Amino acid sequence: MNDDQTAAGPAENLGEPAIKVLMMPRDTNVHGTIFGGVLLSHIDQAGAVHARRMGLDRVVTVAMDAVEFKLPVFVGDTVSFYGETARIGRTSITVLIDVWARRFTPERERVHVTTAEIVFVHVDEDRKPIGIVRGSAASSEFD
Repeated sequence: MNDDQTAAGPAENLGEPAIKVLMMPRDTNVHGTIFGGVLLSHIDQAGAVHARRMGLDRVVTVAMDAVEFKLPVFVGDTVSFYGETARIGRTSITVLIDVWARRFTPERERVHVTTAEIVFVHVDEDRKPIGIVRGSAASSEFD
């Protein structure tokens, strides 16, 4: 994706977000923008939601690729986290998370904030890695 994609860019074609979050004052740093760590936490959660949608009920995060924040996120912005499966291994799934913010301004501009790649391992109730059965993906709806 290009850094300058806004409004009617590819975010409109990404489908339903894994999660959508309204940014609140409690999440700000001393500069008045949202802490990067808050966004990283939401990225991790969105990746786990995507893995669950793929039929993996229990996953643990083992790696997150470098995350470069292209634009700041502000209080009042609504941030959408979109998931896409990049790879499925024997016991792991790699998920790409695309992060877009809808500005809390009269124009309601939509801007691309960052992209992250997360590797999750599918585990059993004892937290031991277990294989991923191909073709076992659940529907995109779950509780």
